[in-house]
Amino acid sequence: MFKIGTVKIESDGGLFVIAGPCVIESEEICLNIATRLAEISKKTGVAVIFKASFDKANRSSIDSFRGPGMEKGLAILAKVKQKTSLAILTDVHEIQQVAPAAKVVDCLQVPAFLCRQTDLLAACGKTGKPINVKKGQFMSPEEMKNAVEKIRSTGNDKILLTERGTFFGYNRLVNDMTAIPAMKKLGCPVVFDATHSTQQPGGLGNASGGARDMSPVLAKAAIAAGADGLFLEVHTDPQTAQSDAATIMPIEWVENLLITCQKIYKITRD
Repeated sequence: MFKIGTVKIESDGGLFVIAGPCVIESEEICLNIATRLAEISKKTGVAVIFKASFDKANRSSIDSFRGPGMEKGLAILAKVKQKTSLAILTDVHEIQQVAPAAKVVDCLQVPAFLCRQTDLLAACGKTGKPINVKKGQFMSPEEMKNAVEKIRSTGNDKILLTERGTFFGYNRLVNDMTAIPAMKKLGCPVVFDATHSTQQPGGLGNASGGARDMSPVLAKAAIAAGADGLFLEVHTDPQTAQSDAATIMPIEWVENLLITCQKIYKITRD
């Protein structure tokens, strides 16, 4: 067991959710979403870790919005933490981003496309912060053992693994729910990314498509399969979201989804 902020993280130790916008669009939007998530957490009893990216380095197009950058983005995340008391998670793409981000956030995230990057994993591990590693769309669940070992080699065992779908031909992801118990065998709590799992990578040519209406279906299936937590990208106005607009979840869906998933969690753990 370890903590992300005040949130206890333990395999089969209680449902939690990582949620927030894909990218930091503005301080106002982040605070609005975070405040709503804090209210939902109080109503449902499900712990929430706020997630937003200061830089989306792996966008499909050179013209896609990437975010405000590290300095301004981390300042916004610090304000979200101060105003809402939520634990904070953000992703890092380069080694030089790790130390500054670790000073502000409670959990560092390694994006799926970078889950084999030894130096990045080691740098994250050396901070002593909890690390959420997203399973690459090109990786088997068993191969994530290597990512875990790279972080553990630094003496850091505060590791989450996140399932987010596997490439199935062009512009298509599928979910194998047996990946969840397979990765739990590595001794790490497992999170299920219910929104990115409905993505159609590059499906719009210069952006990714998706089917957000399938996210609740997958979330409930994942909890039944043993997932310890959920990863949900959410927005107050999904149609105007500047990243992942096709898959990001309306925040209005979150409360009822968590209530249902909490029931499934308890039933399947009895």
